[in-house]
Amino acid sequence: MSQFAYPLMFLLLPLPFIVRHLLPALKGLHGDALKIPFINDLEKISIKSGSLWNISSENSSGYSRFFWMLYLVWFLLVFALARPQWLGEPVRANNESRDIMLVLDISTSMLGRDFALGNQRIDRLTAVKKTASDFIKKRANDRIGLILFGTRAYLQAPLTYDKNAVEEILWSMQAGMAGDSTSIGDALGLALKNLNNNKNIKNKIIILLTDGENNDGSISLPQAVKLAADEGIKTYTIGVGSQNLFFNAMLGYAHGIDEKGLNAIAQATKGQYFRAGNTQDLQQVYNIINQLEASQNQDRFLRETKELYYIPLLAAILSGLALAFALRRAE
Repeated sequence: MSQFAYPLMFLLLPLPFIVRHLLPALKGLHGDALKIPFINDLEKISIKSGSLWNISSENSSGYSRFFWMLYLVWFLLVFALARPQWLGEPVRANNESRDIMLVLDISTSMLGRDFALGNQRIDRLTAVKKTASDFIKKRANDRIGLILFGTRAYLQAPLTYDKNAVEEILWSMQAGMAGDSTSIGDALGLALKNLNNNKNIKNKIIILLTDGENNDGSISLPQAVKLAADEGIKTYTIGVGSQNLFFNAMLGYAHGIDEKGLNAIAQATKGQYFRAGNTQDLQQVYNIINQLEASQNQDRFLRETKELYYIPLLAAILSGLALAFALRRAE
């Protein structure tokens, strides 16, 4: 696709005709002629009737061949001033992308079957897989990383644009793979460390999901809160699972969610804490985060632009040289 950066420049095309009719004619050796500064030089040209270089002779339109040659140079100069450009195909801009680290609890307590999908009872981890997968699909312009934690925290997927790879790891994870206890502090510390590896990305967020409290690991929750606040990376925390303590006890989970600690992490990093007691709540939480962290560039496109003005400019220069050569030959 091509366009002109300054199409209004074409309004200058009639200017030579206007000037020719407004300036007074000069009576000279060869009759009426346009009064131009170098007319004395032109008068010295010996005209050869019927010659190829008979540039002063007029045609039926009343304009000499010399005039049309000058006008060609003028046309090419105006064409160059209009700045012709070639435009490439639109390409989505990705300069405002985010680095998003998903930090997911896969301790054995995530096997609690207090969630549902349709009419079927499912465990918490299956609900997390479904909702987190939907969230990943919506983040086309962002890099996604995945940390799984239980007794220990493990980086399962470094930050990448390969969403399919992250989803494959997400769907393959099993409760208990990282141990039975919950190390929220270690998981958060690992997420902060990996996000800080790339200084070029300014927009970084952590989404930390758990159904328990920090009961293991080398970093306590107060230390994790301070660490997150010092790094200044916005952290969204999600507590999942039934709020019914009797139901949790029946499942064998004596501990509940440390909502106070999760809320402290979110507040210290200017994030937000969410509580999800069922699949619908969890889906809504991810939708809210998706809206809060909307991709600023998802509707912006860039096009490669190549300037072509040098082509008519070069043609104007060559035409001017050809005209000068013609005048020399006609002397």
